[in-house]
Amino acid sequence: MNRCGLIIVLLSALFALRAFSEEPPKQAGNTQKGMRECATCHPAEAKPQAFTSMAHALESASQSGILKSHELLTFKDGNYSYRIERHGEESSYSVSNGQETVQAQIEWAFGLGKAGQTYVFRKDGNFYESRVSFYNEIDGLDFTIGARNKQPSNIMEAAGRLMSEGDKASCFGCHATNAREGHQFALDKLVPGVQCERCHGATEGHLAGIKQADKNTGSMKHLGAMSTEEMSNFCGQCHRTWEEIASGPKLGILNVRFQPYRLTESKCYDSEDSRISCTACHDPHREVDAITKDYDSKCQACHAASKPTARACRVAQTNCVSCHMPRIEIPGSHHQFTDHRIRIVKVNAPYPE
Repeated sequence: MNRCGLIIVLLSALFALRAFSEEPPKQAGNTQKGMRECATCHPAEAKPQAFTSMAHALESASQSGILKSHELLTFKDGNYSYRIERHGEESSYSVSNGQETVQAQIEWAFGLGKAGQTYVFRKDGNFYESRVSFYNEIDGLDFTIGARNKQPSNIMEAAGRLMSEGDKASCFGCHATNAREGHQFALDKLVPGVQCERCHGATEGHLAGIKQADKNTGSMKHLGAMSTEEMSNFCGQCHRTWEEIASGPKLGILNVRFQPYRLTESKCYDSEDSRISCTACHDPHREVDAITKDYDSKCQACHAASKPTARACRVAQTNCVSCHMPRIEIPGSHHQFTDHRIRIVKVNAPYPE
């Protein structure tokens, strides 16, 4: 690795360390109060969750660590030039073709940046998704996934994708808390990131019941009691369900991002077997474990030689997922996604959709 490459790796590592050592973001209103109350009774879950990528799935431009640490980001596509510039607590986004220029303040940063970060700005009262995103692997800008093969016909299309009401409700609804009322986008109630209430529901009734010593008042759904299929659909609200992907247009390698769909396609998937549910391997209250051997015990819960339910691996007993859940890069994503379709991977075999 050359000197420049080493510097980029070290800077990326320092940014990641800083992102998870900072204080969790301050929230407003009842949600902030509810989070504090959650941590009082459920410290083992609430405290580490505040430092996860999910908790930072949406940040304001002023809070974005990536935007804070990059005074200037540039990108060029044909006649279009892109610039993201930092000015104090704000970041401006501008696109020019030499004759026309669009400029706006970035309002929201989607994604903590472990893989990448996409920006949302507002122009003439409308929200737009930036046509370029930041990618950690290259420490710079490239096309937002989905924008690479779309040629803009005007300066606004070059700047970004106009977000419909459905887009806003869907995107903010998954990256933030209390961002939706029914199917409508609720900007005034939005709390950045996936906080306790995003999965567990509103806490007011539950807290009132505790104060009244009445466990039946405001009781909350016990998510841990869900079946494997229920959990897959629950997580699939944002990570996409099997039905949603299977019934839609063919996505090819793009569907590797949708873990519940890919997991359901595994030969060993059993909708009633808790050993293959999402939470069998991942604790949503903690950051995703990137050490492959840590998942061996999960695999061996079914595939140990002493268990008759499934055959043990003939090749190895460690780092199971490194072979059976390969990491696959979507072209232009600058990131390798773990494929959750568990299988025997054969050399030069095509990607199984």
